[in-house]
Amino acid sequence: MIRFLHTADWQIGKPYLSVEDEQKRFRLQQERLLVISRIREIVQRQAARFVLVAGDLFDSPTVPTAAVMEVMEAIGSLEVPVLVIPGNHDHGAAGSLWYRHDLRRQQQQRAPNLQVLLERQPLELDEVLLLPCPLLRRCESHDPCAWISALDWSSLPRHKPRIVLAHGGVQGFGGRDYEAEPHSGAAGGNLLDLGQLPEAEIDYIALGDWHNLRQVNPRAWYSGTPEPDRFDQGAGNQRGQVLLVEARRGSLPEVTIAATGRLGWHNLAFHFSQDDDLDRFAAQLDTLLEGRVARDLLRLEVSGSLSLAGHRRYNALIDDLRDQLLRLRLKGECQQAPEAGELQALTERPGDPLIAVVARQLRQRLHQLEAAATDTAAAEGQAEAAAITRAALCQLYALVASQAPPKPGPAPAGRRIPASPGDTCVNPATALAAAPSQDIACQPSPN
Repeated sequence: MIRFLHTADWQIGKPYLSVEDEQKRFRLQQERLLVISRIREIVQRQAARFVLVAGDLFDSPTVPTAAVMEVMEAIGSLEVPVLVIPGNHDHGAAGSLWYRHDLRRQQQQRAPNLQVLLERQPLELDEVLLLPCPLLRRCESHDPCAWISALDWSSLPRHKPRIVLAHGGVQGFGGRDYEAEPHSGAAGGNLLDLGQLPEAEIDYIALGDWHNLRQVNPRAWYSGTPEPDRFDQGAGNQRGQVLLVEARRGSLPEVTIAATGRLGWHNLAFHFSQDDDLDRFAAQLDTLLEGRVARDLLRLEVSGSLSLAGHRRYNALIDDLRDQLLRLRLKGECQQAPEAGELQALTERPGDPLIAVVARQLRQRLHQLEAAATDTAAAEGQAEAAAITRAALCQLYALVASQAPPKPGPAPAGRRIPASPGDTCVNPATALAAAPSQDIACQPSPN
């Protein structure tokens, strides 16, 4: 029996271009390096004899030398043999990343335990026979494992476990075809036909390219990526682990999942029906994130509507989330729906008559647009105009709410802009200028 670790798709150097904040991008990139230290702990705790990396150790063939040095130092710290094949991101064509002088120099100095397998031929080690299937270009039109079927098995060691190491997609597992997945490279090539491999001659198939944990058949597994790198896409999205494998010649392997991931990638859908839902929303976020800072990414899909006051609280929660998370991907929209009491507070302001006039005209315009949106062929345009008018009302409410209650008498300074001699016009916020044309007239000055 031989015990080893199976991992894949480290993709060191992944740019995370969808994350705007430079510091957060760096944090995500560093986590892909730091996970190697957690792999080392498993190696030591489980007394694994070696580590197999089934492709895509690097995210691209243009990794800077500084990143290469860090990776080699981390691999060297594993202190057991690390055997790697190129994948589609770091393929093994002549002149590629693996032939760079700086990488080979750093490998010799910092990671002499690293062996890159660039040829499709059996490799006999002390306790195991490896059958590596490296990708020699980004997209292989032929099965990289096809060479195995032509082997003369009688010439190979009989008592050593035989392990295939491959990177690519297979069809038909988990109820879905790999090539139908949106992020797979299989649709353009790199398809592995495992059914052509002689089952009796092979003891374990270590696969890479699929970033989730998958068992394809009793002998073939995708380890998934050791640090999650994308949002879940439905059922069966277990990521953030390596596989501890015990293999014997002629027996089914024993596979144990060992967790290594640190970052959380979450999905949450929430519909707002009333302001009280904000407490439930905040509670769900607390349960999901557990107070962690800079360790989670969230894809949040919202719908429904809140009052003006509720929407202000909602915006504050979203602003806090953006600071707390490494990334917030916000989908959908929570509408602002002024309540009757809020409209009354705006339209009945004896101490601030100009605010009241503008609020009444916006309210009237909003009612007209909402009615027209259901009665005319131009419903889409009317709905857009209504949304702009509603936003103007909301910003007017926010402006008023941010200031002290008005005192009886003339409106506070700074809320009037003379339009012509004897006239006064309200300028509560720049959003009012964005409202659709609605003949919000300047009113004669009471003086």
